[in-house]
Amino acid sequence: MQHTKNLEKILTGMSRADKAQLLQWVARDLGDAFPGIESNPQVCGGEPCIVRTRIPVWLLAQARRLGTSEADLLRAYPTLRAEDLANAWAYERSHRKEIDTQIRANEEA
Repeated sequence: MQHTKNLEKILTGMSRADKAQLLQWVARDLGDAFPGIESNPQVCGGEPCIVRTRIPVWLLAQARRLGTSEADLLRAYPTLRAEDLANAWAYERSHRKEIDTQIRANEEA
């Protein structure tokens, strides 16, 4: 109950845009749904990719871990949007072990 009261205080100080962003995050977290990310056995071996592309989430995650900025990723992959990166990062947070395994497998290949 104390957490709820603390959150209520925090929410009253947030902008509408921040609240909307928080609500989207909570909805994704509760539903384990990641809009903009799809896994199709006929695309990249079923690895989760950004929709409309064949760019695997693990590739973006590894690039970021190696220090590539979001701006550089958007320049390197013109079909990507900032929203795609936000979706990829959310997917990575929720599926860290899966992404780590995919990175290792592709490094060994």
